[in-house]
Amino acid sequence: MKKSMLSDDPYNVVITGVGGQGNVMASRVLGNMLTQKGLQVTIGETFGASQRGGAVMSHLRISVASSWSPQIPKGRAHMVVALEPIEALRVLMDYGNPGTKVLCNMRPIHPIGVISGESSYPSESELKKSVRELTEKAWFVDATSPAIKLGNPVFGNIMMIGALAGISELPMDRTDFKTVISRIFPPDQMKTNLAAYDMGAQII
Repeated sequence: MKKSMLSDDPYNVVITGVGGQGNVMASRVLGNMLTQKGLQVTIGETFGASQRGGAVMSHLRISVASSWSPQIPKGRAHMVVALEPIEALRVLMDYGNPGTKVLCNMRPIHPIGVISGESSYPSESELKKSVRELTEKAWFVDATSPAIKLGNPVFGNIMMIGALAGISELPMDRTDFKTVISRIFPPDQMKTNLAAYDMGAQII
């Protein structure tokens, strides 16, 4: 394997969202796709209050030849994949730097405080402005609406993996995805998952 497979080694990815969005599944699928290329991937997960819609975060450290500790050092994320926009900001405050890139699903999931009226949720324009100020480049997509059309909003996590592949920051493709999900899902679920991946890639 050539080091040129990665722009940095280790290449640090944070996948973040809230409980119920399929964050952990997304990190496992991505990690397995990259190991298909012969890369070494270490995954560390923080579940928080995931069963109550709390923040969930996965760290992936990707290397050509080395195994790294599962925790990304503060300020050292290369890519943040956010399934929920406010979680993108939370992660960037701790792990971002001026060179960090962000792929962000813009469909909000309001926390209890917002629902009860105790706090307010930033507008879409405010969120985009804040993310852009903290990053080198950001892609804003709606993965939730097409996922609902496929039958379940949780397919948004697979769409985000497809979108990440479309950015071409990492050596991953549809063949890798198909191989990985064939080990996870029964045959009758393959078609929908492949459709979700393809829709995500087309978003980019």
